Amino acid sequence: MNERDPALLDAGFRAAVDDVRAACAKRGVAMRPFFCLRHPATQAKLWRQSRSREEIENGGTRSTRHGLKHLRAAKCHYLVSVIESVGPQSGPWATNAFPGNSWHQWGFAEDDFWLVNGSAIWSIRKKINGVNGYKVWAEEATRLGLRSLSSIGDWPHIQHPRESSPMKRHTLTEINAAMQERFAQEAA
Repeated sequence: MNERDPALLDAGFRAAVDDVRAACAKRGVAMRPFFCLRHPATQAKLWRQSRSREEIENGGTRSTRHGLKHLRAAKCHYLVSVIESVGPQSGPWATNAFPGNSWHQWGFAEDDFWLVNGSAIWSIRKKINGVNGYKVWAEEATRLGLRSLSSIGDWPHIQHPRESSPMKRHTLTEINAAMQERFAQEAA
C-alpha cells in the first residue's frame, strides 16, 4: 500500500483536497502529498514514539486512556495486535492517535509538504516572498470547509470531519472492526 497515494483517499475528500491544493497554487504555494491513507501499523509506530512501556500498556496523559490494557478489555484484538507487532519505537512525540483513531486510517485526512524549487520545506517559520506555505495551506483548507490541525501545531494536516477523532463517531469495537476489515490483508 502506498501511503502517499491520494487515489486511496475517500473520493469526495480527495476532490476537496485537490481544490485546496489548487487554491494554494493560485497564491503561489505548491503543496505535495506526504501522508494520505495511513496503515494502522504506521500509525502504531508514530503513536508508540516517545511513550514508555507503561504508557503503551496502561494509557497515560498523552495516550489518553487507550493503552493496550484498555484495548484488550474492549476486545479490540486487531488494534492490539497491530500495536504489539510494530515493537518499541523511539523518536519525538508524533501523535496522540492510536491506530484507527486517526482520520488517516479512514481516508479522510492528508498531510502535505510545502515544495519550493524542488525541495520539501518543513518549517512553519520560513517565509518566501513574505509567505509561509503551511499558513496558506491551513487558511485555504479552512476557507474551503476542511479542518486544519494548525491550532495544535500539526500544520501539514487537513481532514474532512470536524470531529477531532473517529472516537467522536465510533466505539472502540466499531473502530477495531473497521480497521480489521479494511487493513487486515494489507501490508504497511
